[in-house]
Amino acid sequence: MQSLKREKVIVVGGGFAGIQLLKHLDQDLFEVLLIDKLNHHQFQPLFYQVATSQIEPGSISFPLRKILQDRKNTQIRMAEVTMIDPVNHSILTTIGSFHYDKLIIAAGCSTNYFGNKEIQKNTYSLKSTYDAIKIRNNILQNFEDLLSAKPEEREFLENLVIIGAGPTGVELAGAFSEIRNNILPKDYPRINFKDLKIILIEGSGHTLNTMSEMAKEASERYLRGMGVEILTNVMVNSYDGEIVELSNGNSIKSKQVIWTAGVTGNVIKGLPPDVLNRNRYIVDRYSRVKGQSDIYAVGDIAYMETPKYPGGHPQVANVAINQAKNLSANLKRILTNKPLKEFEYYDKGTMATIGKKKAVVDLPYLKFRGFFAWLVWMFLHLMLILSVRNKMVIFINWAWLFFTRDTSLRLILKEQQ
Repeated sequence: MQSLKREKVIVVGGGFAGIQLLKHLDQDLFEVLLIDKLNHHQFQPLFYQVATSQIEPGSISFPLRKILQDRKNTQIRMAEVTMIDPVNHSILTTIGSFHYDKLIIAAGCSTNYFGNKEIQKNTYSLKSTYDAIKIRNNILQNFEDLLSAKPEEREFLENLVIIGAGPTGVELAGAFSEIRNNILPKDYPRINFKDLKIILIEGSGHTLNTMSEMAKEASERYLRGMGVEILTNVMVNSYDGEIVELSNGNSIKSKQVIWTAGVTGNVIKGLPPDVLNRNRYIVDRYSRVKGQSDIYAVGDIAYMETPKYPGGHPQVANVAINQAKNLSANLKRILTNKPLKEFEYYDKGTMATIGKKKAVVDLPYLKFRGFFAWLVWMFLHLMLILSVRNKMVIFINWAWLFFTRDTSLRLILKEQQ
């Protein structure tokens, strides 16, 4: 009889926030429907390692039905949510409409091209496992093309451009530099890899601009030492698939441009425009969307102001995970008539890896770099991987790469013509 009284909760998105919420919701109190465009959870911090042939796509992709198979109160539908109807407590999707008692939006973010359709059309993004595979395919194909390229075509193939020097851009540049220096010359002995340029472009004054001065300085020094060309205080005005036009008047010939310069929230139609701030849903300290009684948002899509974070929280996994845990507990408190708990984020630090034995770590009271930082980065990322099997597979791949400076994952997977 108790199951008939369970509230109907719809969760939109199976990212870090969505998965944590589902795992912590009381199964006796809630009947849950998870809706996601994909059938798997993606571990975004390691997308760059798939793109650079260091680990397999399956190592960081986890089927949602496998993750949640012991949650008997949870159903999963693979669909896209196209509209929210708050008046009728329902959502419209590509497979039909669904009623909710509580709606939790955990839809995350996608790549922000700042309205530049030309750049969106001609660059590669890195916001999904599929994006990572596509980058890997095209970069490897680039080297195959170099073997038979005419002299006038070579410069377009010899410049790899990465736009945006946040953690993703820095990690990509470092990883590509390592395979250029240590791995690819063995595969392509007829290519002069001294001519292959990796160019990292950043609009602000430094790489890792949101981290400490130590992290900025160390990351730039590491990258330059690995042969990466860094352009700071430079914006990209346009890219037509061949020529990158820069704000300083210069241009770069390239057919391989990766855009990592920003993100924007995956907003769903149906709510009034005043609930948004910079394309994120404005929420209170309980993750409730502004002006709504039964709609919540958590993770990257949520904009929550607190005394510690008057400009909203950083869009990182740890915020999403903890917001989801707090909301799941509060939803139970609502049904059991207990006081709600405001969300408070305690920053445990940020980190980025630049390459083998090279990383930077910013903790609240300690900042360090180098080999130990690299070990800390690897350990913490392994702990976040969802399955024991995948932890072992990734660790073995990392160990093999460490000792051999080689991988066997350089596969070009394309549909045959």
